[in-house]
Amino acid sequence: MFTTKGRYALRVMIDLAEHQGAGNIPLKDIAERQEISKKYLEIICKELVKGGLIKSVNGKGGGYSLSRDIDEYTVGEILELMEGTLSPVACLVNKAEPCPRADVCRTLPMWKEYHEMVRNFFYGKQLSDLLDEREPVYYI
Repeated sequence: MFTTKGRYALRVMIDLAEHQGAGNIPLKDIAERQEISKKYLEIICKELVKGGLIKSVNGKGGGYSLSRDIDEYTVGEILELMEGTLSPVACLVNKAEPCPRADVCRTLPMWKEYHEMVRNFFYGKQLSDLLDEREPVYYI
């Protein structure tokens, strides 16, 4: 289950992608278009900046912009930055301590298969895949 933090981060990234030709986008504009509290978006954007996914410029003409081309972002990296690991069980988290029961665990193959499907799905989708020629859709 994904929280509003992950879902709203995707909406911010889509909004920035849709308006990337307009320079730095003020947070208030994103908040208005997405109908999300500016205060909550400040928290989300701060994490996106810290994670290197977007850039922030202060002062006159300031705002937010993408730090890379839209084709270079995956949905998986955005979600993992905001939500944490996509791993369904602790033993599959990156750099996890080896599980002492791994060789006898009857459920581990199932969890591995599920984990691979989720990662392939979200890391196989680029931010650009969420954009199209239709009127922008703002709710996820």
